[in-house]
Order: sequence, then structure tokens, then C-alpha cells
Amino acid sequence: MSTCSYESPWLTDEVRMFRATVRQFIQKEFLPHQDRWREQRRPDAAAWTAAGDAGLLLADVPDAYGGGGGTFAHEAVVVDELARAGIAFGSGIQSVVAHYILAYGSEHQKREWLPRMARGELVGAIAMSEPGAGSDLSGIQTTARRDNGYYVVNGSKTFVTNGGSASLVCVAAKTDSTVGGLKGISLVLVETPGLAGYRVGRPLDKVGMHAQDTCELFFDDVRIPAANLLGPAEGKGFSQMMDSLPYERLAVAVRAVAMAEHAVAITADYVKQRAAFGKTLLDFQNTRFKLAECMTVARVGRVFLDHCIERFLQGNLDDITTAMAKYWLTEAQCAIVDECVQLHGGYGYMTEYPIARMWTDSRVQRIYAGTNEIMKELIACAL
Repeated sequence: MSTCSYESPWLTDEVRMFRATVRQFIQKEFLPHQDRWREQRRPDAAAWTAAGDAGLLLADVPDAYGGGGGTFAHEAVVVDELARAGIAFGSGIQSVVAHYILAYGSEHQKREWLPRMARGELVGAIAMSEPGAGSDLSGIQTTARRDNGYYVVNGSKTFVTNGGSASLVCVAAKTDSTVGGLKGISLVLVETPGLAGYRVGRPLDKVGMHAQDTCELFFDDVRIPAANLLGPAEGKGFSQMMDSLPYERLAVAVRAVAMAEHAVAITADYVKQRAAFGKTLLDFQNTRFKLAECMTVARVGRVFLDHCIERFLQGNLDDITTAMAKYWLTEAQCAIVDECVQLHGGYGYMTEYPIARMWTDSRVQRIYAGTNEIMKELIACAL
């Protein structure tokens, strides 16, 4: 065993076996189609049901609701393996939506939606951000007006991951427009197939993450059953979002570390083969030192992430530490990937090279699930 080898302490034999299954599936079913997915700006529809059949969806949702019956360790493995393969697939958002339903949904909602999500028959999306409301959710303008046994939804949402594929959208909307700020916000679930007044905009032209569809969504007098309200009462949406965001942020941190580690690995392989001035790039002290720095930061990040995952599995990971993980690990990810691009030279700027795609894909990590500036505000609350 290498003296620098390291294995996460939360990995059990069962989770290792699951990782092998996930890796094999990704290599066989996802990787061969990446060029087409990037070109069409979304994965194939069949990818969702294939992922469901393989157990990649809702790995940490109880099997009583159709999930894999595992823990966050299983979800972390899925996120990790997708990141290492350079695949932008919205299974993470699928899990986030499922955990909203698991935490706040009625028994009927859980049994109605979760098994279909686990099979990939329903694709989930979260619609929070609006053209005029991003991190500041108090600016939400989308409304859900009660009309007898229905809600009538009006408004638009943007930056919606899985937006073009989604058949079940968790929408943050004002159910009480008489109160200002964050009060009066509720979450409603919108099942979209054949729904009158619902429209998906064109895929947004992003810098990276090209294989993952991100769209605007439009709601024009969309009528949904009042029973689709998430939770027992209106006005709980903001607290529900705040309680659920740490799960999403921890998953972002998992992706950050996996991409950083993979960037170091592929760059080390590259500099061993690339020659300049009669020797390999690795023979230059600057190359060795830069990679040593990147490897060290990635290892520190991995140990911190493992600490967070272990605490999450024990049920005692606090919001401040989660914010620290999301902030610091995504900053480290971007710095490491950028350094690795530099070590690739001109080839690092060519999209045919994985490191170039990692560079463009990494940048959004510091923005979604709460910008890193918001993370710092949350951390500062503990001072």
C-alpha cells in the first residue's frame, strides 16, 4: 500500500460494493454519451430510468418509499463517482427534492412521489431563484393563490437544474401576499406532464455543466391540487428551505473534493508524459511543488469532508460547519483545478481535455446552494 494512501473512515464493505456498482454503471451507461449530452444540453430521458434501475437514485431514502434504504454515505458515493467521471447529471437535485418530501410531506405524498422518483419515472427540480430574486428569497414574486381545492400558480423561475427534464417541481411561492419579507412563502409540488399554463424556456447558455439542463420555468394560471402543499400549513417554506439546504451543501462539498482529487490525478499523469526541453514536466521542480501543494490541499479537504460526513451520519452536523465545508472546499476546488489547467499549458484550455471541462464546471460550485458570500455570513453568525 502506498504511504500516501487514504480511505474515508465512513466507507464500509457494503458501501464499497455499492461504489463498485455505481462506477461500473457510469462507465458503461453514461460516459459513452457525454458528447451528445453536452451538445443537446441535457441527458437522455432514458438515462433517468436506467439510473433508477441501477439504484443510483434516492440511494439514502428508505426502501419503504422505494429508495435504496442506505445512508448519506451511499448518496456521497454517487455524487463522488459522477464528479470523478466528469458527468453533470442531476441525480443530486433528485435526492434533494426527495428529502424535502421525506421531511415535510404527508404519507400520501411520500407514497405517491418517492417510489416513482427512485425509479426515474419522475424527475425532480427545485424552483427557488427568480430573475429578481436569487440568494435573497424575500424577493420572490411567484404566487400560489388558494382557489377552493386548488392553488393557482403565477410567476417565473430561473436557474432551475433539471428544468427541461423535470416532471415534479418543488416551487417556492408566496401563498400570502399580504405579508412582506420571508413570511408567507410556501413550497408546493407541481407535477408537470400535460399541465395547462406550464412552460419550459430554452436551455440557458451556461459557461459549464453543459450536459446538465438548466432552464427558466413559467407558470401562467397553473392549477394544482391544494393537497400538493408541502407541510401541514402555509407559510413554512422559508424554514423548510433553510432546514434542507445543509443536505444540498454537503453534497456540493462532496463534489468539490472529488473533482479536486481527480484534477490532481489526471494532471500528475499528464506531466509524467509531456516533455519539454528534453525532459518531462514532472522533472521540473515547479511542477512537482505545485502538484504537491494541490495534493496537500485536496487531502486536507478530504479529511474535513469525512469529518462532516461522519457527523451527518450521526445526526449532529451543524449548519455552521456545513457552510464552512461548502465555502472552503469549493474555493479549494477552483484553485486546484485552475492550477492544474496551468500545468497542462495550452492543452488545458482545449475542451477536448477533461481538465478544461472541469475548470468550467467547477466555477458554479461557489454560486449555487447559496453563494460563498452567503456561507461567510452564516459562519460569521457564530463569532
